[in-house]
Amino acid sequence: MADKKKEPRVRARPDTEILTRGFDPRLSVGSARPAVFRSTTYVFSSPESAERAFAVALGKVRPAEDEDVELIYSRLSHPNAEILEDRLVPLEEGATSAAVFNSGMAAISTLILTLCRPGTSVVCSVPMYGGTHLLLYEVLEPFGVKPVPVAAGDDAALRRAIAETENLRLVFLETPANPTLRMTDIASAAQAASERAERPLVAVDNTFMGPVFQHPLQLGADLCVYSATKYLAGFSDMLGGVVTAAGPELVAHLRSTRATLGNILQPDECWLLDSRLPTVSLRMKTQSGSAEHIVDGLVGHERIERIHYPGLFEDPEQRRIYRAQCDHPGAIFSLELRGGKQAAFDFLRRLRITKNAVSLGAMESLACHPATTTHSEMTPSQLERAGISQGLVRISVGIEDWRDLLREYTDALDAL
Repeated sequence: MADKKKEPRVRARPDTEILTRGFDPRLSVGSARPAVFRSTTYVFSSPESAERAFAVALGKVRPAEDEDVELIYSRLSHPNAEILEDRLVPLEEGATSAAVFNSGMAAISTLILTLCRPGTSVVCSVPMYGGTHLLLYEVLEPFGVKPVPVAAGDDAALRRAIAETENLRLVFLETPANPTLRMTDIASAAQAASERAERPLVAVDNTFMGPVFQHPLQLGADLCVYSATKYLAGFSDMLGGVVTAAGPELVAHLRSTRATLGNILQPDECWLLDSRLPTVSLRMKTQSGSAEHIVDGLVGHERIERIHYPGLFEDPEQRRIYRAQCDHPGAIFSLELRGGKQAAFDFLRRLRITKNAVSLGAMESLACHPATTTHSEMTPSQLERAGISQGLVRISVGIEDWRDLLREYTDALDAL
């Protein structure tokens, strides 16, 4: 279970905190690493403890600082979730609490369902992940939640939408955008939100840059969302979602909705994800460095019309945003190939090291054709407005030797 010791503890640096906080070996018969707690229900020490636990779980009262509130039922929380959530906090600069979910879409769905009601609006940057697009337009809009799309990187339009949208409850940004890598100014959006009489919350899907290269909560965002399936887990072998927040009240609200929806991350997956956290920074820095080498080697190839990558931004405003809010350009880039869909398919067909698969952030390199896969639910006009062409291929660089990957991409391009 999470560490409930009440004596003051000196905070260490994040890489150390991830390995040392949130777990007391004395509660697991001396095990150096957390065990997996598969129990569905937990025994109360007294009827009074049961009453207190339900009062806290239902939001009737707030727990006292460092209060040891007893567990109830694993749909609400369980020891592995508590340990994982505690260890996620130092990974995210500016976070005080976290909540875990059984997928990235579960995290996004729970966040929006918690904050928005029929008749309210969500200002969102576009393009965005296809699942988020589907949730907003096919599921929530018919129930009266209005999406207000704004092109990623158009700061004036974003500030105007935040200022003028009626009943605005949430500003949801995905930056860099999927799959065009366009960046949105988080600090500017947070400032615009603060200027409204009733301030909407600002949430950022930070999956592409991870907690290593971009720090939305430090830039004024209220909530940070991750598909933990991607860089946090890193091995293409589990699903997960995470929301971190600067204030514990928001996370408590999300956990309440999570308990109702039943989409908490299960104990085995929590244990597995917890074991991956100490290597997130190591993996992401290696992958980003490799991506930079590969992109440099592809610049100027005659079969490439354009490379979408933060390190190659030509737009001065995009360069400004990138330099202001990112530490590294990341490990994802997109190639705009001459020859449209046929060229993109022929390119993907020739890859051997890189797997033709959706998802990203894995140890292995992955490549896909967004227009016909991850973003295929969008109409042709929506794809055009979002800048997702038929010739666009998205590549997520893994930990293979970058020279082998560069040779593979160059050979595939040469053969087109």
